[in-house]
Amino acid sequence: MRTFLTRAAAAAFTLMLVAGGASAAEGPNSMDAATEAKLKTFLAGPQRSDANKARDSFRHPLETLKFFGFKDTMTVMEIWPGGGWWSEFLAPTLAEKGRYIAAQPSAKSAASLQQMAQKAPSTYGKMQVVAFPENAPPAGSVDMVLTFRNMHNWMGGGSEKKMFEAMFAALKPGGYLAIKEHRAPTTAPQDPKAASGYVREDFATQTVESVGFRLVSKSEINANPKDIKTYPKGVWTLPPNYAEGETDKAKYTAIGESDRFTMLFQKPK
Repeated sequence: MRTFLTRAAAAAFTLMLVAGGASAAEGPNSMDAATEAKLKTFLAGPQRSDANKARDSFRHPLETLKFFGFKDTMTVMEIWPGGGWWSEFLAPTLAEKGRYIAAQPSAKSAASLQQMAQKAPSTYGKMQVVAFPENAPPAGSVDMVLTFRNMHNWMGGGSEKKMFEAMFAALKPGGYLAIKEHRAPTTAPQDPKAASGYVREDFATQTVESVGFRLVSKSEINANPKDIKTYPKGVWTLPPNYAEGETDKAKYTAIGESDRFTMLFQKPK
């Protein structure tokens, strides 16, 4: 009888996790109330365009950062932030008590974010922009590394392991690596070049752990079951890119942005 009850309880708990979706998985740390309030202020702030704010429903910035255990006292490095979608609220949130490092792939791409900081020094003044991994911050100086939808780019050039090794070196012992990426289905082998833009979750885990990290938690916050992942022009077929132009645009708009896995790794203490 006891064995039956134990199995039944385990089964019920599993069903609860499945039904719970994103809320069932939590990171190892929690976001304090002061950080959350500050982050909400800058998410709604005038420094963000309406077009960027409209994407919050797909990117879930507050929920994602809460899952990662983001705090306004941290030194946070974002890898290849592109045009600075996340920079717009990360840098201001960290400006007073923490530090935000925008790690761009080259000096040329770094210049665009430097210009953004110079235009609004009271908001972005403390933001540091570096070329990464060439000009990485000192070893063991970063509390958290964030990388959003970048791994497929590195796979295209065969540099994914080199990039994660550089992130591992920059982090303090016990520091966290937070990843979000377009999720490939498990029904086919991983394309080593990730030409479609999609990456298998198990492949990502294996790659990241191979350089010394350990997976501590994952979440379905950024999942999208509508994403069928078999598009003529890969993930860029979906919004916001619309690689097919006006062809079937309404259909792709209804699907929304890609299905994404969200994972948190830690550098051993």
